[in-house]
Amino acid sequence: MKAKSIADIQAKKANDEKISALTAYDASFAQLFDQEGIDIILIGDSLGMVLQGQPDTLGVSIDDISYHTRSVRRGVTQAMVVADMPFMSYATPEQTYQNAAKLMANGASMVKLEGGDWLTETIAGLKVRGVPVCGHLGLTPQSVHVLGGFKVQGRQAAQADELVESAIALEQAGAQMLVLECVPVALGKRVADALTIPVIGIGAGVHCDGQILVMHDMLGVSANYMPKFSKNYLADCGDVRQAVRNFIDEVTHQTFPGEQHSFN
Repeated sequence: MKAKSIADIQAKKANDEKISALTAYDASFAQLFDQEGIDIILIGDSLGMVLQGQPDTLGVSIDDISYHTRSVRRGVTQAMVVADMPFMSYATPEQTYQNAAKLMANGASMVKLEGGDWLTETIAGLKVRGVPVCGHLGLTPQSVHVLGGFKVQGRQAAQADELVESAIALEQAGAQMLVLECVPVALGKRVADALTIPVIGIGAGVHCDGQILVMHDMLGVSANYMPKFSKNYLADCGDVRQAVRNFIDEVTHQTFPGEQHSFN
């Protein structure tokens, strides 16, 4: 079976089929997730917290992401591989092009950038250079100090409207997928309905086109804490492969996330 492309992921939204995604950082877990049928594997800058034990993602470097992208790619034959652009690795368009090229050369099929419509020029530039882009709105962990902590975003009407406008701007600039983090359920639905590209939620409610979790949270082994929007799938079955299958099944049938994993 050939590897999934962004066209395959977009087709799932068009066909009203839910998309499942997990983070991974090495070949072994990437291969396991891939074999169980996960659609997308993200090499997240979450590695700063779950692998390196840092309090946030800001200390992760482009070399860190490149190393783990190479490792993940070696374990994957079917899933789409997406790599995070870490903090301050895309401060200018030219810097972004160089760092994105590095991630693509190390095995990514798409890069993910956090931020709103200030990124439109950069996204357009990546598109014409052949680099697929996933945006990231809502709670953007690289802006944790500006946001004042890991807080739900978009609860105020003006902030929600601005987020929807930013999402539309990112799609118009050429983004082909969007991660939406820690927003109220109703706002998650607004964004998913407003865009033609897939919207992958994490703490953004069941109406998004797909769901992503950090693998350490999904397996209940995170060193720091378990976010409200996550679920320990390993606790229910005691088997990693079955845990992944259960996650995919619950995303597919829209039983995850439930109310207890969502924000109002």
